[in-house]
Amino acid sequence: MTTAQSVEGQHSPPEYGPVRPGDELDFDRLAGYLQDNIDGLGSLVAVHQFLNGAANLTYLLEFADRRLVVRRPPFGDIAVGAHDMKREYRALSRLWRSYDRAPRAYLLCVDLAIAGADFLVIEYRPGVVVWDSVPAAMTSYDNAGRRIGFAVVDALAELHLLDPEQAGVADLGRPDGFVDRQLHGWRARWAAVAEPLLANLPRARTGADGDDLVAEVGARLAATKPQTVRTSVLHNDFKIDNCQFAAGNPNRVQSVFDWDMATIGDPLVDLGTMLNYWPDPSDDPDNRPSHPDGQQHMGLPSRAEVAERYAQATGADLAAVSWYEAFGCWKTAIVVAQLYHRYLMGNSHDLRQGLKGDRITPLAQRALAILRGEHTGNGT
Repeated sequence: MTTAQSVEGQHSPPEYGPVRPGDELDFDRLAGYLQDNIDGLGSLVAVHQFLNGAANLTYLLEFADRRLVVRRPPFGDIAVGAHDMKREYRALSRLWRSYDRAPRAYLLCVDLAIAGADFLVIEYRPGVVVWDSVPAAMTSYDNAGRRIGFAVVDALAELHLLDPEQAGVADLGRPDGFVDRQLHGWRARWAAVAEPLLANLPRARTGADGDDLVAEVGARLAATKPQTVRTSVLHNDFKIDNCQFAAGNPNRVQSVFDWDMATIGDPLVDLGTMLNYWPDPSDDPDNRPSHPDGQQHMGLPSRAEVAERYAQATGADLAAVSWYEAFGCWKTAIVVAQLYHRYLMGNSHDLRQGLKGDRITPLAQRALAILRGEHTGNGT
């Protein structure tokens, strides 16, 4: 296996590296399957793992004549509906024709003998994912951070302006009742992991006396749910570090990754999720969104500017955007709890997941504060 190199222009962190211990597959079997089903690959040269994703296992397989990305769910038990490779394949095998920021998916394999789970094969696109700083190749631009931020907003707005029927992805979801199903589904996911976390893990307690603050926020969200005005294609985890840029161009997102939750529904769910990840000058260390350390120093536009840019591009009414931001924050708390629970149960070998328990309470508290109209920074 060769040593991975960081992407040109990106000094930290590297794009990919050696496969983590415990995340190995039978790569010879996998390569043979790909060689049998995709023409012109040649021999397998090297295997790497993308280092920065927190859930799905994503690998780069280098063949003599081509690079391919392979994605499969994490090992062990997973929540119902999570890590849906079939859904991601349906999205990426079609969206690339009308939304060129979507990498093309070539193949879906449901033969568990190959890689132990469903997996899909996607084109590899070289470029820069912005994590914790402005990439070196972009620092010569004035206001590079603002350019990067507005480019991310523009990419989201363009996705939401697609016609799902014309894009061939109308079967990704059922827009009627979408938000209700989201609320029900995420409350059920929390319930599935809450008891062992609350009973046995003080770091994961979600209220002052072990009270279930996550459940309380879910109930408040359900009681104050706004009416859906329009529907669109949703990515469902849209954020800066799921976007890729050409190394020297901060003005346009060239690729968007991680489509396994893509669906059809209320587009403000996507916007609220993104705002939940977005740093703002109003943030303080005890009340900040969930984003990589360093993004708050990149000179990104504020959350209010993000909301304004999105509204101008789409014509959306953002009167209720704080609800959607709170929903995004609450959902993130549950995702973190699931990842932490998987680690505790021995289903993940990624040591980063063992540090996530401390994040559940602050995220739930932040979601509650947003619902109360405190500290949103989004101009509402």
